[in-house]
Amino acid sequence: MKRLFHNIGIDLRFLLQAVLAGLLLGTLWLLHLERERNAAPPSYADAVARAAPAVVNIYTSRRAREIDHPLAGTRLYRLLRPRRPQTSLGSGVIVRDDGIILTNAHLIEGAEEILVALQDGRSARAGIVGVDPDTDLAVLRIDLEPLPRLTISEGQRLRVGDVVLAIGNPFGVGQTVTFGIVSATGRNRLGINTYEDFIQTDAAINPGNSGGALVNARGELIGINTAIFQNGAGSQGISFAIPMSIASHVLDQIVRYGAVVRGWLGVELRDLPPGTGTSGVLVSGVVPDGPAALAGLRPGDILTEIGGEPLREGPQAITLISRLEPGSTVDLEVLRQGRRVRLQAGVGRRPNYRPRPR
Repeated sequence: MKRLFHNIGIDLRFLLQAVLAGLLLGTLWLLHLERERNAAPPSYADAVARAAPAVVNIYTSRRAREIDHPLAGTRLYRLLRPRRPQTSLGSGVIVRDDGIILTNAHLIEGAEEILVALQDGRSARAGIVGVDPDTDLAVLRIDLEPLPRLTISEGQRLRVGDVVLAIGNPFGVGQTVTFGIVSATGRNRLGINTYEDFIQTDAAINPGNSGGALVNARGELIGINTAIFQNGAGSQGISFAIPMSIASHVLDQIVRYGAVVRGWLGVELRDLPPGTGTSGVLVSGVVPDGPAALAGLRPGDILTEIGGEPLREGPQAITLISRLEPGSTVDLEVLRQGRRVRLQAGVGRRPNYRPRPR
Protein backbone atom coordinates (compact mmCIF):
# COMPACT_ATOMS: atom_id res chain seq x y z
CA MET A 1 0.00 0.00 0.00
CA LYS A 2 2.81 2.39 0.88
CA ARG A 3 4.46 1.60 -2.48
CA LEU A 4 1.15 2.37 -4.28
CA PHE A 5 0.91 5.82 -2.67
CA HIS A 6 4.54 6.40 -3.53
CA ASN A 7 3.88 5.59 -7.21
CA ILE A 8 0.78 7.83 -7.23
CA GLY A 9 2.87 10.68 -5.77
CA ILE A 10 5.47 10.25 -8.52
CA ASP A 11 2.76 10.27 -11.20
CA LEU A 12 1.14 13.43 -9.79
CA ARG A 13 4.52 15.13 -9.69
CA PHE A 14 5.18 14.28 -13.32
CA LEU A 15 1.68 15.45 -14.25
CA LEU A 16 2.18 18.76 -12.43
CA GLN A 17 5.53 19.28 -14.13
CA ALA A 18 3.94 18.61 -17.52
CA VAL A 19 1.14 21.10 -16.83
CA LEU A 20 3.61 23.77 -15.70
CA ALA A 21 5.78 23.18 -18.76
CA GLY A 22 2.71 23.52 -20.98
CA LEU A 23 1.70 26.77 -19.30
CA LEU A 24 5.22 28.10 -19.66
CA LEU A 25 5.37 27.20 -23.36
CA GLY A 26 1.93 28.72 -23.91
CA THR A 27 2.98 31.95 -22.19
CA LEU A 28 6.17 32.14 -24.26
CA TRP A 29 4.17 31.58 -27.45
CA LEU A 30 1.71 34.36 -26.51
CA LEU A 31 4.61 36.71 -25.79
CA HIS A 32 6.09 35.81 -29.19
CA LEU A 33 2.78 36.57 -30.91
CA GLU A 34 2.51 39.90 -29.07
CA ARG A 35 6.03 40.85 -30.15
CA GLU A 36 5.19 39.88 -33.72
CA ARG A 37 2.01 41.96 -33.59
CA ASN A 38 3.86 45.04 -32.31
CA ALA A 39 6.89 44.60 -34.53
CA ALA A 40 7.29 46.85 -37.56
CA PRO A 41 5.72 45.11 -40.55
CA PRO A 42 7.93 44.30 -43.56
CA SER A 43 5.51 46.35 -45.69
CA TYR A 44 3.15 49.23 -44.90
CA ALA A 45 0.83 48.42 -47.80
CA ASP A 46 -1.96 47.31 -45.43
CA ALA A 47 -1.77 50.60 -43.51
CA VAL A 48 -1.87 52.56 -46.75
CA ALA A 49 -4.80 50.50 -48.05
CA ARG A 50 -6.76 51.33 -44.88
CA ALA A 51 -5.92 55.03 -44.86
CA ALA A 52 -5.53 56.20 -48.46
CA PRO A 53 -9.18 55.98 -49.61
CA ALA A 54 -10.16 58.55 -46.96
CA VAL A 55 -7.51 61.10 -48.02
CA VAL A 56 -8.91 63.50 -50.61
CA ASN A 57 -7.54 66.08 -53.01
CA ILE A 58 -8.87 69.60 -52.52
CA TYR A 59 -9.08 72.12 -55.35
CA THR A 60 -10.09 75.69 -54.52
CA SER A 61 -10.84 78.51 -56.89
CA ARG A 62 -10.92 82.24 -56.31
CA ARG A 63 -10.83 85.32 -58.49
CA ALA A 64 -7.81 87.60 -58.32
CA ARG A 65 -8.60 91.26 -58.74
CA GLU A 66 -6.87 93.19 -61.47
CA ILE A 67 -4.86 96.14 -60.15
CA ASP A 68 -2.86 97.20 -63.23
CA HIS A 69 -5.55 99.33 -64.85
CA PRO A 70 -5.74 103.08 -65.59
CA LEU A 71 -9.08 103.35 -63.75
CA ALA A 72 -7.88 101.36 -60.71
CA GLY A 73 -9.00 103.05 -57.51
CA THR A 74 -12.10 104.69 -59.01
CA ARG A 75 -15.62 103.79 -57.89
CA LEU A 76 -16.56 102.60 -61.37
CA TYR A 77 -13.57 100.24 -61.45
CA ARG A 78 -14.47 98.84 -58.02
CA LEU A 79 -17.96 98.02 -59.30
CA LEU A 80 -16.99 96.57 -62.67
CA ARG A 81 -13.40 95.39 -62.19
CA PRO A 82 -12.55 92.18 -64.03
CA ARG A 83 -11.08 89.26 -62.15
CA ARG A 84 -8.85 86.33 -63.09
CA PRO A 85 -9.69 82.82 -61.85
CA GLN A 86 -7.05 81.16 -59.68
CA THR A 87 -6.81 77.61 -58.35
CA SER A 88 -4.84 75.99 -55.56
CA LEU A 89 -4.22 72.40 -54.57
CA GLY A 90 -4.13 70.65 -51.22
CA SER A 91 -5.35 67.64 -49.27
CA GLY A 92 -7.95 66.70 -46.70
CA VAL A 93 -9.08 63.74 -44.61
CA ILE A 94 -12.58 62.25 -44.33
CA VAL A 95 -13.07 61.59 -40.62
CA ARG A 96 -16.82 60.89 -40.43
CA ASP A 97 -19.36 58.90 -42.42
CA ASP A 98 -21.55 61.99 -42.94
CA GLY A 99 -18.97 63.65 -45.19
CA ILE A 100 -17.01 65.67 -42.61
CA ILE A 101 -13.49 66.50 -43.79
CA LEU A 102 -10.56 67.95 -41.85
CA THR A 103 -8.07 70.16 -43.70
CA ASN A 104 -5.96 73.29 -43.24
CA ALA A 105 -7.59 76.70 -42.88
CA HIS A 106 -4.98 78.44 -45.04
CA LEU A 107 -5.87 76.09 -47.87
CA ILE A 108 -9.41 77.42 -48.27
CA GLU A 109 -8.84 81.05 -47.28
CA GLY A 110 -10.71 83.29 -49.70
CA ALA A 111 -12.00 80.33 -51.74
CA GLU A 112 -15.16 80.95 -53.73
CA GLU A 113 -15.53 77.29 -54.68
CA ILE A 114 -14.08 74.10 -53.17
CA LEU A 115 -13.97 70.82 -55.07
CA VAL A 116 -13.11 67.56 -53.31
CA ALA A 117 -11.80 64.60 -55.35
CA LEU A 118 -11.77 61.09 -53.87
CA GLN A 119 -9.33 58.30 -54.61
CA ASP A 120 -12.12 56.27 -56.26
CA GLY A 121 -12.64 58.94 -58.94
CA ARG A 122 -15.74 60.61 -57.49
CA SER A 123 -15.82 64.33 -56.77
CA ALA A 124 -18.17 66.82 -55.09
CA ARG A 125 -18.38 70.46 -54.15
CA ALA A 126 -17.72 71.07 -50.45
CA GLY A 127 -19.30 73.48 -48.03
CA ILE A 128 -17.41 75.11 -45.17
CA VAL A 129 -18.67 74.02 -41.75
CA GLY A 130 -16.21 76.24 -39.88
CA VAL A 131 -12.67 77.55 -39.74
CA ASP A 132 -10.24 77.96 -36.84
CA PRO A 133 -7.32 80.21 -37.86
CA ASP A 134 -5.70 79.83 -34.41
CA THR A 135 -4.84 76.19 -35.20
CA ASP A 136 -4.96 76.47 -39.02
CA LEU A 137 -7.74 73.89 -39.19
CA ALA A 138 -10.95 73.90 -41.20
CA VAL A 139 -13.91 71.54 -41.38
CA LEU A 140 -15.66 70.88 -44.71
CA ARG A 141 -18.64 68.72 -45.64
CA ILE A 142 -19.48 66.89 -48.86
CA ASP A 143 -22.72 65.17 -49.80
CA LEU A 144 -21.69 61.75 -51.12
CA GLU A 145 -22.52 58.17 -50.11
CA PRO A 146 -20.99 55.82 -49.24
CA LEU A 147 -17.78 57.35 -47.97
CA PRO A 148 -14.59 55.88 -46.55
CA ARG A 149 -13.32 57.42 -43.34
CA LEU A 150 -10.02 57.33 -41.54
CA THR A 151 -9.94 55.88 -38.02
CA ILE A 152 -8.49 58.31 -35.47
CA SER A 153 -5.80 56.82 -33.23
CA GLU A 154 -6.88 56.92 -29.60
CA GLY A 155 -5.33 55.90 -26.32
CA GLN A 156 -1.78 55.28 -27.54
CA ARG A 157 0.97 57.73 -26.68
CA LEU A 158 3.02 58.81 -29.65
CA ARG A 159 6.74 58.20 -29.17
CA VAL A 160 9.81 59.59 -30.84
CA GLY A 161 10.95 56.91 -33.29
CA ASP A 162 7.46 55.66 -34.17
CA VAL A 163 6.98 55.02 -37.88
CA VAL A 164 4.64 57.45 -39.68
CA LEU A 165 3.28 57.79 -43.22
CA ALA A 166 2.25 61.08 -44.83
CA ILE A 167 -0.51 60.85 -47.44
CA GLY A 168 -1.48 63.79 -49.65
CA ASN A 169 -1.37 65.41 -53.08
CA PRO A 170 2.08 67.06 -53.40
CA PHE A 171 2.47 69.49 -56.30
CA GLY A 172 -0.84 68.23 -57.70
CA VAL A 173 0.78 65.07 -59.09
CA GLY A 174 -1.83 62.85 -57.42
CA GLN A 175 -2.09 60.94 -54.18
CA THR A 176 1.37 60.12 -52.82
CA VAL A 177 2.62 58.30 -49.71
CA THR A 178 5.90 59.16 -47.97
CA PHE A 179 7.59 57.41 -45.07
CA GLY A 180 9.46 58.55 -41.96
CA ILE A 181 9.51 58.55 -38.18
CA VAL A 182 8.37 60.85 -35.42
CA SER A 183 11.34 63.16 -34.87
CA ALA A 184 9.87 65.07 -31.91
CA THR A 185 6.57 65.83 -30.21
CA GLY A 186 5.23 68.95 -28.49
CA ARG A 187 6.98 71.42 -30.80
CA ASN A 188 5.87 75.01 -30.13
CA ARG A 189 7.16 78.60 -30.38
CA LEU A 190 7.46 78.20 -34.14
CA GLY A 191 5.27 81.20 -34.90
CA ILE A 192 3.03 79.19 -37.22
CA ASN A 193 -0.20 79.10 -35.19
CA THR A 194 -1.55 80.66 -32.01
CA TYR A 195 -1.86 77.22 -30.41
CA GLU A 196 1.08 74.95 -31.21
CA ASP A 197 1.84 71.38 -30.13
CA PHE A 198 3.23 69.96 -33.34
CA ILE A 199 4.38 66.48 -34.26
CA GLN A 200 7.71 66.80 -36.05
CA THR A 201 8.52 64.17 -38.66
CA ASP A 202 11.07 63.55 -41.38
CA ALA A 203 8.43 62.10 -43.74
CA ALA A 204 8.63 64.20 -46.91
CA ILE A 205 5.85 66.82 -46.99
CA ASN A 206 5.66 69.19 -49.94
CA PRO A 207 3.29 71.89 -51.22
CA GLY A 208 -0.05 70.17 -51.77
CA ASN A 209 0.39 67.87 -48.76
CA SER A 210 -1.17 70.54 -46.53
CA GLY A 211 -4.31 69.22 -44.88
CA GLY A 212 -3.39 65.61 -45.62
CA ALA A 213 -3.06 62.69 -43.24
CA LEU A 214 -0.19 61.65 -41.00
CA VAL A 215 -0.90 58.03 -40.02
CA ASN A 216 0.81 55.41 -37.89
CA ALA A 217 1.97 51.96 -39.02
CA ARG A 218 -1.57 50.61 -38.50
CA GLY A 219 -3.10 53.19 -40.82
CA GLU A 220 -4.70 55.24 -38.02
CA LEU A 221 -4.85 59.03 -38.19
CA ILE A 222 -2.46 60.73 -35.76
CA GLY A 223 -2.14 64.21 -37.27
CA ILE A 224 -2.97 66.70 -40.03
CA ASN A 225 0.08 67.74 -42.07
CA THR A 226 0.39 71.52 -42.02
CA ALA A 227 3.88 72.99 -42.45
CA ILE A 228 7.45 72.35 -43.52
CA PHE A 229 10.73 73.94 -42.50
CA GLN A 230 12.50 75.47 -45.44
CA ASN A 231 15.84 77.21 -45.46
CA GLY A 232 16.59 77.55 -49.12
CA ALA A 233 15.70 75.08 -51.83
CA GLY A 234 14.77 71.47 -51.22
CA SER A 235 13.39 69.49 -48.33
CA GLN A 236 15.15 69.79 -44.99
CA GLY A 237 13.55 66.67 -43.49
CA ILE A 238 11.64 68.77 -40.93
CA SER A 239 7.88 68.70 -41.30
CA PHE A 240 5.09 69.47 -38.85
CA ALA A 241 1.63 68.01 -38.26
CA ILE A 242 -1.18 69.09 -35.94
CA PRO A 243 -1.77 66.20 -33.51
CA MET A 244 -5.25 64.71 -33.28
CA SER A 245 -5.42 65.70 -29.59
CA ILE A 246 -5.87 69.25 -30.92
CA ALA A 247 -7.58 68.48 -34.23
CA SER A 248 -10.28 66.28 -32.66
CA HIS A 249 -11.17 69.00 -30.16
CA VAL A 250 -11.37 71.62 -32.91
CA LEU A 251 -13.44 69.26 -35.07
CA ASP A 252 -15.95 68.63 -32.28
CA GLN A 253 -16.26 72.34 -31.46
CA ILE A 254 -16.77 73.41 -35.08
CA VAL A 255 -19.36 70.71 -35.76
CA ARG A 256 -21.26 71.69 -32.60
CA TYR A 257 -20.95 75.49 -32.70
CA GLY A 258 -19.53 76.46 -36.10
CA ALA A 259 -16.44 77.85 -34.33
CA VAL A 260 -14.10 76.87 -31.51
CA VAL A 261 -15.31 78.02 -28.09
CA ARG A 262 -12.24 78.60 -25.92
CA GLY A 263 -11.80 79.45 -22.27
CA TRP A 264 -10.35 82.79 -21.17
CA LEU A 265 -8.93 84.11 -17.90
CA GLY A 266 -7.66 87.52 -19.00
CA VAL A 267 -4.05 87.01 -18.03
CA GLU A 268 -0.68 87.56 -19.72
CA LEU A 269 1.94 84.90 -19.04
CA ARG A 270 5.69 84.61 -19.55
CA ASP A 271 8.23 81.88 -18.98
CA LEU A 272 10.30 82.18 -15.84
CA PRO A 273 13.94 83.16 -16.35
CA PRO A 274 16.32 80.15 -16.51
CA GLY A 275 17.88 79.08 -13.25
CA THR A 276 15.08 80.24 -10.94
CA GLY A 277 14.60 76.74 -9.58
CA THR A 278 10.82 77.21 -9.59
CA SER A 279 8.27 75.50 -11.82
CA GLY A 280 5.50 77.63 -13.25
CA VAL A 281 4.90 80.71 -15.39
CA LEU A 282 5.11 84.38 -14.51
CA VAL A 283 1.93 86.47 -14.51
CA SER A 284 3.07 89.60 -16.33
CA GLY A 285 -0.32 91.24 -16.69
CA VAL A 286 -3.96 90.87 -15.66
CA VAL A 287 -6.94 92.30 -17.59
CA PRO A 288 -8.93 94.64 -15.28
CA ASP A 289 -12.24 93.07 -14.25
CA GLY A 290 -11.34 89.89 -16.13
CA PRO A 291 -11.79 86.42 -14.58
CA ALA A 292 -8.22 86.27 -13.28
CA ALA A 293 -8.42 89.75 -11.74
CA LEU A 294 -11.74 88.94 -10.07
CA ALA A 295 -10.20 85.76 -8.66
CA GLY A 296 -7.38 87.77 -7.05
CA LEU A 297 -4.53 86.97 -9.41
CA ARG A 298 -1.89 89.73 -9.49
CA PRO A 299 1.00 90.71 -11.78
CA GLY A 300 4.17 89.21 -10.37
CA ASP A 301 2.47 86.02 -9.17
CA ILE A 302 3.96 82.75 -10.35
CA LEU A 303 1.17 80.53 -11.62
CA THR A 304 2.14 76.95 -10.75
CA GLU A 305 -1.05 74.96 -11.41
CA ILE A 306 -4.23 75.23 -13.46
CA GLY A 307 -6.95 72.76 -12.52
CA GLY A 308 -4.42 70.59 -10.71
CA GLU A 309 -2.12 70.43 -13.74
CA PRO A 310 1.46 71.52 -12.93
CA LEU A 311 2.78 74.21 -15.29
CA ARG A 312 6.14 74.13 -17.04
CA GLU A 313 5.95 76.82 -19.74
CA GLY A 314 3.77 79.55 -21.20
CA PRO A 315 2.45 77.69 -24.29
CA GLN A 316 1.30 74.81 -22.11
CA ALA A 317 -0.58 77.20 -19.80
CA ILE A 318 -2.22 78.99 -22.75
CA THR A 319 -3.40 75.67 -24.19
CA LEU A 320 -4.78 74.53 -20.82
CA ILE A 321 -6.72 77.78 -20.42
CA SER A 322 -8.14 77.51 -23.95
CA ARG A 323 -9.48 74.03 -23.16
CA LEU A 324 -11.45 75.24 -20.12
CA GLU A 325 -15.23 75.34 -20.47
CA PRO A 326 -16.61 78.90 -20.44
CA GLY A 327 -18.94 79.32 -17.48
CA SER A 328 -17.11 76.74 -15.37
CA THR A 329 -14.71 77.39 -12.49
CA VAL A 330 -11.07 76.37 -12.22
CA ASP A 331 -8.68 76.07 -9.29
CA LEU A 332 -5.43 78.00 -9.56
CA GLU A 333 -2.29 77.72 -7.46
CA VAL A 334 0.16 80.62 -7.36
CA LEU A 335 3.42 81.34 -5.65
CA ARG A 336 3.25 84.86 -4.17
CA GLN A 337 6.26 86.21 -2.30
CA GLY A 338 7.37 82.70 -1.44
CA ARG A 339 3.95 81.63 -0.18
CA ARG A 340 1.57 79.28 -1.98
CA VAL A 341 -1.91 80.69 -2.50
CA ARG A 342 -4.95 78.85 -3.86
CA LEU A 343 -7.54 80.76 -5.88
CA GLN A 344 -10.67 79.88 -7.81
CA ALA A 345 -11.56 81.66 -11.05
CA GLY A 346 -14.66 81.69 -13.18
CA VAL A 347 -13.81 80.86 -16.79
CA GLY A 348 -14.82 83.40 -19.43
CA ARG A 349 -15.18 82.98 -23.18
CA ARG A 350 -12.32 84.04 -25.39
CA PRO A 351 -13.44 87.39 -26.83
CA ASN A 352 -12.98 86.56 -30.53
CA TYR A 353 -15.62 83.81 -30.41
CA ARG A 354 -18.25 84.29 -33.12
CA PRO A 355 -21.18 81.86 -33.02
CA ARG A 356 -22.61 80.34 -36.17
CA PRO A 357 -25.51 82.41 -37.57
CA ARG A 358 -28.89 80.78 -36.98
